[in-house]
Amino acid sequence: MARPRKPLLSTDRIVETARVLVDSEGLPAVSTRRLAAELGVSGPSLYNHFRTKDEILEAVADSVSAQVDLSMFEDGREWRTALHDWAVSYRAALRDHPNIVPVLATGPGRRPAGLRLADAVYGAMVDAGWPPAQATSIGALMRYFIMGSALGSFAGGFVDDESAYDPTDYPHLGQAHLLAEQQEKIDERAFETGLTALLDGLVQQYEQVKRTVRGR
Repeated sequence: MARPRKPLLSTDRIVETARVLVDSEGLPAVSTRRLAAELGVSGPSLYNHFRTKDEILEAVADSVSAQVDLSMFEDGREWRTALHDWAVSYRAALRDHPNIVPVLATGPGRRPAGLRLADAVYGAMVDAGWPPAQATSIGALMRYFIMGSALGSFAGGFVDDESAYDPTDYPHLGQAHLLAEQQEKIDERAFETGLTALLDGLVQQYEQVKRTVRGR
């Protein structure tokens, strides 16, 4: 009786296995030796697909970028709405894979999905009437805001020990020990509050841009 064949090693299998490792154990868990063991193959066979561990992490990062919805830039949504919906989708992808954020934070580099993301945002802003320089700034601003929100939880950074907040030293932190248990709600509300304020500010700038163009 023939033995069952092992699944063929592929780039997608390597990336998916590495992503699971990063999600569950963090970036230090990824090594070619560990990945080979998880995949049931010899270490050298990975080099047919990736030359280094860094290349694998780059591919994992790009696979997360590929999860971000870009349809709002193609279906006729007004630019402010499109930016809002894209930011929510982007943050959701990062929230699901927080351990890869430090790699994503270095920028898109040569990653195809990351470059498509940057191209979609920039193109939509230019098409909406933003000058190219300001469209670039908007892309950078949105990235700073979204990445920053994904690097850590504000609410989760407070310990749930009431004794840590002596009212003599911290008179305004009497309820801080309750923040951690409402972490998701507080962080989501903070993100939406900041995103709304950011976009409202851009709308004001946009009106100024339009007045300047009309005045020429």
